[in-house]
Amino acid sequence: MPITRRLTLLALAATILTGCATTSTNVATVGAYRDSIDLNGRLAVNYQKDGKTESLNGNFSWAQRPGHVDVELVSPLGQTVATIAVTPGSATLTQAGRAPVSATDIDGLTQQALGWPLPVSGLRDWLQGYAVDAGGQRFSASPAHNSVTTRDGWRLRFVEWQNADAAQPAPRVIHAERAAAGDIQDLSIRIVVNPAGQG
Repeated sequence: MPITRRLTLLALAATILTGCATTSTNVATVGAYRDSIDLNGRLAVNYQKDGKTESLNGNFSWAQRPGHVDVELVSPLGQTVATIAVTPGSATLTQAGRAPVSATDIDGLTQQALGWPLPVSGLRDWLQGYAVDAGGQRFSASPAHNSVTTRDGWRLRFVEWQNADAAQPAPRVIHAERAAAGDIQDLSIRIVVNPAGQG
């Protein structure tokens, strides 16, 4: 084989290998964490309590600002089930027809009032594709790296993405599971985040 052709083939092979290497290191990850977000979507909750299987479905809206989170839980028929307001050191949950209830621990408050724990403190991160893992390290999800066990025992899987092929995709479907939380067993929460602009 003439040396010129051999060099051409070597150069072509090197170019292909370089392209493959570049592609393999170009892994999409979630965008930078935002202190202010407005989201809405759907929740499906399943758990065991007192030997019975319980299932709940509904919609939610989430408004987050620095130092403040407002959550609204809505039934499938459009009725407000509960509103939650969280500020540093305080959380208040109001259910239709009942007096507001306040506590310092929002996750404990939701379990007491709703009968199951809505992990509001974790959702601040999860809805944007972040978490704190079992070792206390910051976790950033991506389509290629999509599961983690959190410091407080939640097993998360980011199973679907908005704009999955983009450089900075956003979570679309999140599965959160926990073996036990107080008198609740086998708790699973499926969170579906609506794309921006959809109610």
